[in-house]
Amino acid sequence: MDFEIVNGDIASLETECLIIAIEADASLSPAAKAADEASSGYISEILKGGDISGKNAQTLLLHKVPGLAAKRVLLLGFGKEDDRNNRNFRKAVTAAMGVVKSTGVTTVVFALDCTLSDDSDLYRQLRHLVEWSGAELYSYDETKSKKADPLKLEQIAIFVNEENADLAETSLLDGTSIVNGMSIARDLGNLPGNICTPTYLAEQALELDDEFEDLTTTIVDEEEMAELGMHCLLSVGTGSDQPSKLIVMEYKGGPEGEKPHVLVGKGITFDTGGISLKPGGGMDEMKFDMCGAASVFGAMTSLCEMALPINVVGIVAAAENMPSGKATKPGDIVTTMSGQTVEILNTDAEGRLVLCDALTYAGRFEPASVVDIATLTGACIIALGHHATGVLSNDDDLAQELIQAGNQASDKAWQLPLWDEFQEQLDSNFADIANIGGRPAGTITAACFLSRFTKEYRWAHLDIAGVAWHSSGKAKGATGRCVPLLTQYLLNQAADEE
Repeated sequence: MDFEIVNGDIASLETECLIIAIEADASLSPAAKAADEASSGYISEILKGGDISGKNAQTLLLHKVPGLAAKRVLLLGFGKEDDRNNRNFRKAVTAAMGVVKSTGVTTVVFALDCTLSDDSDLYRQLRHLVEWSGAELYSYDETKSKKADPLKLEQIAIFVNEENADLAETSLLDGTSIVNGMSIARDLGNLPGNICTPTYLAEQALELDDEFEDLTTTIVDEEEMAELGMHCLLSVGTGSDQPSKLIVMEYKGGPEGEKPHVLVGKGITFDTGGISLKPGGGMDEMKFDMCGAASVFGAMTSLCEMALPINVVGIVAAAENMPSGKATKPGDIVTTMSGQTVEILNTDAEGRLVLCDALTYAGRFEPASVVDIATLTGACIIALGHHATGVLSNDDDLAQELIQAGNQASDKAWQLPLWDEFQEQLDSNFADIANIGGRPAGTITAACFLSRFTKEYRWAHLDIAGVAWHSSGKAKGATGRCVPLLTQYLLNQAADEE
């Protein structure tokens, strides 16, 4: 998709669809007023007819409006100014793109110069417009025999005043990079487990290495993992015919020697639960158990496209969790890379087992921060529903940085406590630590487990179990969260370091 910035006279904009805002009580936004004047009051007359009131996300498509070069004009409702926020802004963009896709136009211009949300930052308003309009064009057909019809829409333009053109250009470039990163994450998440294996993820990382000069990928295989003492990670994949992989992507955009920020993704490409077998209903969705890894791939893609002046390492712990005669059994005890021993009471609590060794490995980079991302616990869905990512951290400042990044990116997150009292639930009579702590506070005790391996650096855990995918209907599939949050976090770190 080609995005571009345009300015000038509204009346002379040549496009197949011009989108202008109608505010509450059928009030005209500045761009709409200019279009109305050029059309000798034609738009005002339409509004008097009551076909659109300006309620948020209302739409009305007009053809051949006199005095305008645009072939169509889409009136888009934005409601009352006091009610505007990112949630309603996105609803409006989604509604507009629904009309645009149904008409089959090849070009569209968004001329939305009213207050779009309660976030007054023009850069973020325009970036969100790019992100959300681009996200509405995503479709998955990789595993279908009949591919989707080619997209007719070729260009989305954003109309801004000339004095804001440079800022808008930055918004457009950053927004496009985030859209591309989210699309990568969604594609990987949506692929079935028979295609998206640990080896496939490794191949995708090597392709990123080929694509971006500042990125270097290293694949650690099972033999090397054994030499490193990563027996916890290896224990998860023992029941599978698919070899496990530790994927390490190093991006060096910052000064040599500057400490990197590390992203660690859970990459369970399919999760049966192992010997602690999951129920059959809905098990197909366990192909999404690598969405933490997918978000790392997405964030690394966005980062590389933005060419941020920062050093970042992306680590993906990839394995397939299957039951077999070789599979790890409940009660087995394994030794982690850190030397700590783990009693595996439930083989379906496998995400923390691959992550703990990956987090120990992350320490060798002497990181400025480490953030792991995982579809770790169903308990997080009970706590936060499908709206927010759970954040747990050994550093409250880091947690707040991530929450702030989530608010800026409109990819919300919320902090849960990580108190010492919860650690006692992981006590084991036979090993240093048990891999589960019972049903109470399941999300927190999972993070407590990970915290045992992150004492040497600033660390935060993002539980994306509730936000990584949609489970039903036409929307079923990976969402691409939390690529926007992670990318915004890295943008903020780059700005601070500069």
